[in-house]
Amino acid sequence: MEEIRALKGTKDIFGEDMRKWLDIEDIIRNLCDDFGFNQIRTPIFELTKLFKRGVGETTDIVNKEMYSFIDKGDNDITLKPESTAPVVRAYLEHAMHAETQPTKLYYISPTFRYEKPQAGRQRQFHQFGIEMFGSDSPTADAEVIAVGQTLLKRLGIKKVDLHINSLGGPECRNKYNEILRTFLHSKQEHLCELCRDRMDKNPLRVLDCKNEKCQQELKEAPTILSTLGQECKAHFEKVQELLTAMNMTFIVDPSIVRGLDYYTKTVFEFVSNDIGAQGTVCGGGRYDKLVEEVGGKRTPAVGFGAGMERLLLVRDAENKEALKPASRDIFIGYRGEEAMLEAFKVINHLRQAGISAESDHLQRSIKAQMRYANKINAKFSSIIGESELEEKALQVKNMETGEAVTVPFEQLVSVMKNILGEA
Repeated sequence: MEEIRALKGTKDIFGEDMRKWLDIEDIIRNLCDDFGFNQIRTPIFELTKLFKRGVGETTDIVNKEMYSFIDKGDNDITLKPESTAPVVRAYLEHAMHAETQPTKLYYISPTFRYEKPQAGRQRQFHQFGIEMFGSDSPTADAEVIAVGQTLLKRLGIKKVDLHINSLGGPECRNKYNEILRTFLHSKQEHLCELCRDRMDKNPLRVLDCKNEKCQQELKEAPTILSTLGQECKAHFEKVQELLTAMNMTFIVDPSIVRGLDYYTKTVFEFVSNDIGAQGTVCGGGRYDKLVEEVGGKRTPAVGFGAGMERLLLVRDAENKEALKPASRDIFIGYRGEEAMLEAFKVINHLRQAGISAESDHLQRSIKAQMRYANKINAKFSSIIGESELEEKALQVKNMETGEAVTVPFEQLVSVMKNILGEA
């Protein structure tokens, strides 16, 4: 019979990898609590028009990478390729704008794009992201960037540079697009087919091309910073002042344009040099027109997304000792049928008291049970046999020092709590 395997671009998460995921998720939740962001969970599929309208029909995501299909109700739906548009949809649908502003939300979500699997990116991958609605102040931009920096710091990721840029508003963008088109037409014979197709429809996307030959030709391209209007220029300068005030170092990088059409003004990326060419571990920016594009009133907004797989990859590359080995507080072994009943009675009491306890399920020998206790990194161990049943007490052994104390069954929970509290 043919073996059924996971589809290309998908991955099972279990064992030690699962512990790493849960550790990062705990750090994220604590981080968002500290910054006042509340969690939101949106469905994994939405109407396709949400992404066409929000992400942009000229983007690679919409043109090439979306998992779209017609369901049994004749709805054109798509597995979400990113989470900002669904969060915007939820913000509008549930009238969050009527609540005290700004609205600050975060998500940890599976995401789907049909693209070539690469380091830290699968066809089903996972994103952590934050979104802040209702403030057009540069302080919102700076706070969102600070969340990203604090996340990387708490994960022990240090070899990362912050790159920032401004894409300006619609007027700045239109002015720059005309200048950029003129430049691109002068280079078109040296550009790839995709870039030639984009240069008139969405010239800014050309700057995001990953083709090395194209990047060489684009080195002399005019930058959008030269076309910023007074208001957009002042906004970007204030963001830089705020970052400096928060002791955040950054690089002003005019090549940062991001891959989605909805960005305006500030855009940024945290870039690692430890995972090769695909080095962006966190990126985002301001998107003041997206809420309006999805059907609401004009609402300023700013946020970022970070690939969970990328975060794990960079964290492992920089800090292989980031996570302590899994352990149990105590292993209770046994010898004989009556001792087995007592052992499971004991570990149930321990677990009810919040103490992690384990016993044997494979009827191993005592020697094999102790090897198992070592393998699961039990801090303490004990074996229940005939003498322990008669005396209603057991020997609790410290697995690191070998020291042992005699503890009556009824006192085991309180003694273990004291011992663990002192450790």
